[in-house]
Amino acid sequence: MISPRSNLGGRRAEAARNDGRILAAARAVFLADPSAPIADVATEAGVGISALYRRYPSKEELLRELARDGLTRYIDDLRVALADDRDAWEAYADCLHRVVDGQSQALAQRVAGTFTPTESLGRLAGEASELAVALHRRTQQAGALREDVSPADIVLLLEMISFVDLPGPDRGRALRHRYLALALQALRAPGNEPLPGAPAADTDLTARWRGPPGKKR
Repeated sequence: MISPRSNLGGRRAEAARNDGRILAAARAVFLADPSAPIADVATEAGVGISALYRRYPSKEELLRELARDGLTRYIDDLRVALADDRDAWEAYADCLHRVVDGQSQALAQRVAGTFTPTESLGRLAGEASELAVALHRRTQQAGALREDVSPADIVLLLEMISFVDLPGPDRGRALRHRYLALALQALRAPGNEPLPGAPAADTDLTARWRGPPGKKR
């Protein structure tokens, strides 16, 4: 006879598996198109729409969780890099490869502005920005990263690379790392030629975190 406690543990394990599938599916769906309907997430995850709504009662709540998850993983990657005492360029390049692999930073930026952010998300975004700036400056001060690129330039560059995808096992991932390697060659100091135009600024990124137009906070 199966005990009530065993049944409860089984339901919790199944709920955790469903939640993992839902979040993985939401990353794929909303990274490609933040305006996609939440039903697309259920289809991608292979779960019923009712199971999805039990965990996330609205698309906005799911988007907030994706942003929180993406920012948290991005912060973890940056902390690892700042604690890395190897050559500054190696630590920096390895960090960017980890970020591209996890698609954490790109996802957080991609869904920004599609929901009303909470104060806790604002704090996470601020922490991520501070850590990214610290890593950027450390790499520049070591003479490894060209001086005419800004931290915001890197954020947008990583976002573009994260959109690269093609059918086939790991084909998209291989190409993302290929293009990141190409970008890193251009980013390494001193750089062959001056870059045109002004670099992206932090204000360009923070503007994305405003809630949807016309929606009250």
